[in-house]
Amino acid sequence: MKIISILGSPNGESGNTGILLAEVLKGAESAGAECETVTLKGSELRPCCGCNICHRDGVCCLNDDFESIKAKILAADGIILATPNYISHVSAQLKVFLDRCAGLVHCMSLEGKYGGSVVTSGGGDELPIVEYLNRFLTTAGATPVDSMWAAMGTTRGAGLDAKTARQAFNMGRNIAEACKNNPRVTMAEKVRESHGERMRGLIAHHKNEWPYEYDFWQKKTEGK
Repeated sequence: MKIISILGSPNGESGNTGILLAEVLKGAESAGAECETVTLKGSELRPCCGCNICHRDGVCCLNDDFESIKAKILAADGIILATPNYISHVSAQLKVFLDRCAGLVHCMSLEGKYGGSVVTSGGGDELPIVEYLNRFLTTAGATPVDSMWAAMGTTRGAGLDAKTARQAFNMGRNIAEACKNNPRVTMAEKVRESHGERMRGLIAHHKNEWPYEYDFWQKKTEGK
């Protein structure tokens, strides 16, 4: 069982988000997960150029680390997205990655995987960012099962308090247990069903421009 974390922080694993994520991963490992963190500090990925080649051919045309990171998450059982709160949104580093995942969202390529989100801030307002990240996971096909957020602007160097550490540990364990047991989550299923219908319609409209995705949905529909 493999869990991949995407850490979108310029401070890497030594920053607040990395510290909180590390506690989450301890929980996942306690339930038998093998964990790997991909840290995005800003030089690994280029912004999406809107060329639609991923929709046409199934791969990105930009020569950077995206396709190797994509391969990791496609091979994983669980996915955790982690970011600091930068002006009421995810970091630029993580946003670049999410924008590059348009093809994964169109094809809902993370179907069958479980995950969650980790968000830190200086002083609060993390929940909308958690909801945004979990929405991304759901529309990409995954099932969010737990999330963790914390205001850590005054705690740097002091470590996590016992309550936060316990919640983070439990989040990781919950995701790992979901990867093992494959529970159904009705709300996520409803969102995926609605999104899938929208994607099928959109891609059918663009079938001549986006042949890779059109063929994908044709085969998926035939397989039902």
